[in-house]
Formats: sequence, C-alpha cells, structure tokens
Amino acid sequence: MEKQCIAPHESIQLHEILTFKNLCLTKSLTMSKLVSDEELKSILNQDAILGEEHVKELKALMEEARSDWDRLPNI
Repeated sequence: MEKQCIAPHESIQLHEILTFKNLCLTKSLTMSKLVSDEELKSILNQDAILGEEHVKELKALMEEARSDWDRLPNI
C-alpha cells in the first residue's frame, strides 16, 4: 500500500494547531508558577506535561509532511 502525503491545506492546519498548542503550553507553565492552590497547580502541571507530548507529536507530523513534500518531483 502506497503512503499518502498530506495536502498543503492540511500542513497549514497542522501548523495552526501546533501554534495553538504551544500557546496553551506556555500559558499552563506560566500560570502554574503563579497560582497558590495546590490542586489547580497540579492540574496545570498535568496539562503542561500532556501539552508537551502533543507538541512533540505535532512537530513529528510536520517533519514527516516536510519530508514528503521534499520527495515530490520538481515540475
């Protein structure tokens, strides 16, 4: 079975999601340092850990998409 490349608009959407997730991660990390409630701090730290995983996965997808586009023949 042949591997399919993602379409250009999907690459743009991936980039938008990555930007959003980076912003969420930054906000969670910043807010976790400012809050005094331990339960909220724990929730924010858990969100930051999950956000880091998502960012890594999205970056991997972006790299894969980039390498797919690099393999296409020049027209």
